[in-house]
This record gives sequence, structure tokens and C-alpha cells, in this order.
Amino acid sequence: MALRFRPADTTFYDLFAQLAQHLVVGADLLAQMLGDGSDREGIAQKMRDAEHQADESTHNVIRRVNTTFVTPFDREDIYALASGLDDVMDFMEEAVDLVLLYEVEHLPAELANQVEVLQRCADLTADAMPRLRTMKDLEEFWIEINRLENAGDKSYRRILAKLFSGKYEALEVLKLKDIVDSLEAAIDAFEKVANTVEQIAVKES
Repeated sequence: MALRFRPADTTFYDLFAQLAQHLVVGADLLAQMLGDGSDREGIAQKMRDAEHQADESTHNVIRRVNTTFVTPFDREDIYALASGLDDVMDFMEEAVDLVLLYEVEHLPAELANQVEVLQRCADLTADAMPRLRTMKDLEEFWIEINRLENAGDKSYRRILAKLFSGKYEALEVLKLKDIVDSLEAAIDAFEKVANTVEQIAVKES
């Protein structure tokens, strides 16, 4: 078996852990945004700040991989993981921005199910990123994320059924569907992150 050199530099792992923590913040802000009587302007600004910080963390990963001769795993996988984490943040920020821009006063209670899935996915991802150092105990992560994504799909379909039940005005349906679609896209992006982690773990095993 060929020996693999592993650089002592842990910067990539630290950056991925930092990026995942931004997602935890974003998911919590999203939950606040959907609450009744919330300061939506203030929350939206905090979300924009969090999204900018996530962008900077992503750029740090890209700059690092472009200036590092030996990376801890394949460059393509590093790009994919950084991009996937950043996509999650972008979709969550999009949902918050749409709530504000569309001036939606009342959101269907069922949206809380999607947000709970996102919060759980964010927590699991933040917990998993440090384990990339050893590539151990990661299987439960991608299995649980896939399970949560399936739960999110079911919730998404139920919400759509309610939106098209005739209880909402046509314009309200269009606004709410855009928001729900952004939440669904964020959940799907988490699944892509989990799939990337699985791909990395398989290669490194």
C-alpha cells in the first residue's frame, strides 16, 4: 500500500469548520425571520452580514487551494465542498430577502418544518466538518442528512398542496412559493454537501 503524505497544515479543516458555523448562524436567523412580530429589517441585515462572512470564508478556501502545493484531499473535492456550503448560505439568505422584499405578513405555519430541517442540517454539518481531519465517524452524517432531505421533500410537497388549495390569493401564492422554493433549494444543497463528504471519505479510505 502506497503511503500518502498528509501536510501538517490544518488550515483547510479550520476554514471548512468556520464556513459551516456561518450556516448555523444563518439557519437560526432564518428561524427568527419567520417568527411573528420579528424585526425583519434587522434580521435581514444580520443575514446579509452572515452571508458576506460566508462568502469571505469560501474565498479563503479557494485562495488557499490555489496557493497550496499539497492539499489534504483532491482539489476538485475541496472546490465542490466549499461551493456547496456557500450555496446553502446563499439560498437561506435568498429566502430571508424574499420575505422582506415581498412584504409577506403571514407565513404558513408549515414553513417551520422546513426551517427545522435546515437548522438540524446546519448543526450536523458544523459537527461533521472537524471530522474531515481523520475521515472517521462521518457515515452517520451523510445518512442523516439524506434522511432529513427526504423529510424536507415531503414537507415541501405538503406546503405546495396547501398553497394551491384555493385558500390563498394568486399573488400571495406566487410570493410564498418563491420563498418555499428557496428553502427547498437550501435543503437540497445540504444533501449535495453530504454527498461530497461521502465522496471524499470513500476516496480517502
